[in-house]
Amino acid sequence: MNLDNYPLLKQINSPKDLRLYPQNSLSQISDELRRFLLNSVSRSSGHLASGLGVIELTVALHYVYNTPFDQLIWDVGHQAYPHKILTGRRDQMLSIRQKDGLHPFPWREESEYDVLSTGHSSTSISAALGIAVAEQQNQSHRKVACVIGDGALTAGMAFEAMNHAGHIKPDMLVIVNDNDMSISENVGALNQHLAQILSSRTYASLRESSKKVFSGIPPVKEFLKKTEEHIKGLVTPAILFEELGFNYIGPIDGHDIDTLVTTLNKVRELKGPQLLHVITQKGKGYAPAEQDPILWHGVPKFDPIEGIINKTSSKAPTYSQIFGDWLCETAQHDKQLVAVTPAMGEGSGMTTFAKLYPKQFFDVAIAEQHAVTFAAGLAISGKKPVIAIYSTFLQRAYDQVIHDIAIQNLSVLFAIDRAGIVGADGPTHQGAFDISFLRCIPNLVIMAPSDENECRHMLNTGYHYQGPAVVRYPRGEGNGNALQPIEMLAIGKSKTVRQGQHIAILNFGTLINEAHKVAEDLNATLIDMRFIKPLDEDAILLAAQHHTTLVTVEENAVQGGAGSAVNEFIMTKKLKCDMLNIGLPDEFISQGTQSEMRHSVGLSADKIIEKIKSFINQ
Repeated sequence: MNLDNYPLLKQINSPKDLRLYPQNSLSQISDELRRFLLNSVSRSSGHLASGLGVIELTVALHYVYNTPFDQLIWDVGHQAYPHKILTGRRDQMLSIRQKDGLHPFPWREESEYDVLSTGHSSTSISAALGIAVAEQQNQSHRKVACVIGDGALTAGMAFEAMNHAGHIKPDMLVIVNDNDMSISENVGALNQHLAQILSSRTYASLRESSKKVFSGIPPVKEFLKKTEEHIKGLVTPAILFEELGFNYIGPIDGHDIDTLVTTLNKVRELKGPQLLHVITQKGKGYAPAEQDPILWHGVPKFDPIEGIINKTSSKAPTYSQIFGDWLCETAQHDKQLVAVTPAMGEGSGMTTFAKLYPKQFFDVAIAEQHAVTFAAGLAISGKKPVIAIYSTFLQRAYDQVIHDIAIQNLSVLFAIDRAGIVGADGPTHQGAFDISFLRCIPNLVIMAPSDENECRHMLNTGYHYQGPAVVRYPRGEGNGNALQPIEMLAIGKSKTVRQGQHIAILNFGTLINEAHKVAEDLNATLIDMRFIKPLDEDAILLAAQHHTTLVTVEENAVQGGAGSAVNEFIMTKKLKCDMLNIGLPDEFISQGTQSEMRHSVGLSADKIIEKIKSFINQ
């Protein structure tokens, strides 16, 4: 991009450069930063609306706080593109989310300005609290601030952290970026004025002095407390945060750069835990994104002048669409079906279902633990819950899967989307571990479809199974196979796809096409295993008796995965055959397209052939 179109931003290679400008230049810098972000994301693809909404806030934070000495944490990190641009990565932005390019979220290994590697929501306050406590013990005089969205505040972890912070009271700032849920609708002149008062040293000093003076006079102390809360409560949602031990400030306009700088300068000097409530607009400054911030949250490459996102034509529905259509089809005949998701309704293909069956749909917000136990309660009372959740987010509800579902053997179906490599979102979102952490749990039935028809059959089978069941499927399109009428599958039974000699390939999941190419090349037997738990032990016994080598293929970590389950069975039966497990390596998989990363980690057909030949010839 031609940096001459951004004369001030062109000179900013670090926040130190930003802080050299007078405050009256910040408005122009914000404008240039917004235009640069729009132009770069339109060429690279990535997260857009969230970043557009925090332009002024990002500029103000780096202007007021002495980063990187002062510690700044971004929750989740969708909104951190402007932060990356101001912290020395401006000229690399076109590589974001690409293989060997910039990480899609804040990443410690990428920059000293990225204090916490992120990707999942609601971790910022806990981390900021830990840093604040450590830095106060170190007497480093570092300031600590974190930015958390109002959506991320729906996770219990955020309130756990605030409850703790309010108890131990370190110096720290939590900024609530309110851009959707409208914690407060009152963003007028009175609120702006009140925010200036509440953030002032005079107010803080008077407040603490009054507490000390009147501490021995309970009626007066109680009267002052109630008067303060009443005044604040008229115009702000302060009481909740105050009860958690935070000094509430705001709400203020998150797009008024002068107000932000003035307020942050005051807040930076206050003692104890502070909460600044900032009102912003997702997609700010770009009309299409302002009008539809959900559509413009994560975008492909587009023409910023036209402002239109062209949906890529597809020969096949995605697995998420397959799931959503199955939900609708099943709900037509079964009113006991209840679909539950922790803020992943759109991504999981549930939009149509939510419109057609609103009383049978529950989006519980970013609360994975609650989603699972909520489903347990539904099952106890005779409903038939289906939880749609990404593999990487199910990690956050592991205890609930064990304690509230599996131990009680409740009939809950887990539709695990984004299993395996997801691509551009990188290590925090790759669904690499669900087989490993689920298959050790008693009572679970775990299925992995090889195509969209099997996915439908498995969803149906798991839904009618008496007990907890899991269907894991990947991000992206199916194989384009014509859809067949839904069937019930026999639990724990595989399907032989091809008969060969010497080598038997046991395939778990949607790598079936790659596995088929390998089987053709090596004249190997190919078995679509379908079930990870229970395994088709008869098929494994037969394969071991008639082949010298068994090869397992899966898109999950090799450690503890489906291949490990086959190994364990082979050992218990004292069978004599060579075993090769092919899956994801013992490392966190970086960002890149799905095909790039599958090839990189050895899950493409040619790489699998190489591994098998090398294994046999060693």
